[in-house]
Amino acid sequence: MNPWLALTPGDDPAERIRQVGRAHERFLAGEPRTDRMRAVVADSWARSAAFIGADHTAPIDLADADLEAYRSAHPLARVMPIFRDLLGGLAEDGDHMMAVCDENGRLLWVEGHPATLRGAAAMNFVPGARWDEAHAGTNAPGTALAVDHALQIFATEHFSHPVQRWTCAAAPVHDPGTGRLLGAIDVTGGDHLANPHSLALVRATALAAEAYLRTVQPVARTPQVAALGRDEARLAVRGRAVRLGRRHSELLALLTVYPEGRTGEQLGVELYGDDVNPVTIRAELSRLRRILGPELLDSRPYRLRTALETDFGAVARLLDAGRVTEALDAYPGPLLPGSDAPGIVRLRQRLDHRLRAAVLSTGDRRLLQSWLNSPWGGDDLDLWEAYALLVPADSVAARRVAVLTREYACNVAAT
Repeated sequence: MNPWLALTPGDDPAERIRQVGRAHERFLAGEPRTDRMRAVVADSWARSAAFIGADHTAPIDLADADLEAYRSAHPLARVMPIFRDLLGGLAEDGDHMMAVCDENGRLLWVEGHPATLRGAAAMNFVPGARWDEAHAGTNAPGTALAVDHALQIFATEHFSHPVQRWTCAAAPVHDPGTGRLLGAIDVTGGDHLANPHSLALVRATALAAEAYLRTVQPVARTPQVAALGRDEARLAVRGRAVRLGRRHSELLALLTVYPEGRTGEQLGVELYGDDVNPVTIRAELSRLRRILGPELLDSRPYRLRTALETDFGAVARLLDAGRVTEALDAYPGPLLPGSDAPGIVRLRQRLDHRLRAAVLSTGDRRLLQSWLNSPWGGDDLDLWEAYALLVPADSVAARRVAVLTREYACNVAAT
């Protein structure tokens, strides 16, 4: 069974709509989810309910000249001809719409038959509106961004009532050089979209867009490292992308923050703590040098001969400049989250704490909401308390504060 497809062979669409609709009502009433629910949908409902009610309408962020300037400068503007070529026929048939959003779920283009677009406008499915889960609830483009995977959302699987007459399929689109999420491509229409072909089509369209971007993007003169939100770093160098193993990812991240270089023993302590095996660390460094090449990695001491541009360094520089919104937008997750190497843990915690403190100090509702809607920020009591002060007293935020307060009190008592 494919968890990303809305229906399985033999499902009756009408009966499935009723089943999920009843599950949605029970969820809103606080009852446990049923076994018939797709996990990806149930998890999305839980994330959505932390921020909006089921009758909520997506807000509009950008309009007119601001929208036009923003989307014309967005990387996905370059692949709109591909989107239109592959999905334009669907958008023109009167039953479907094609939509493209950025990495924050902000719709950039929504195209289709005028009558269909008028129906979508009633729920603010329009360019400039925010359709991430925190602002619009469970929906294909917003949830595809949240889980970074192509999927379908069928009728009553949508969290927001005004959206439940629609069905959609969406796929995320990435920067082929860095792996950074650029946005998503979506097809929205009637219940007949709940078939394997629509999901395959949007996924193929996303892959075609990424392949095109790979051919037209200039080769970065400075090697680039992406290590945020991923357990294995991605190195872009000399026009090619290299996925590094766990230890090599850790070593490269450490070398980028020690431009003066480190001895093998020092790097061993950063990787293994007191349990250092000199032979093992020398072998790892030798293999990493073969990957990077002698033009990038020196030995005695081990140091990078060329400065590398890192995504975690970029976030730190944005924080240094006080550009908190941009720093949070550029932060897809913690540094090498699966690593337990002492040096990486220290770097990860330092950046996380800086970004969290910066978001908290702004008192900005949208920044707080973005942090709390992330996998790493969902249980952050301090930020929930700050967010609760900015929304109605009877909101979901107040209930979330109460739940977390009880949980933390129980944990303290247990210890």
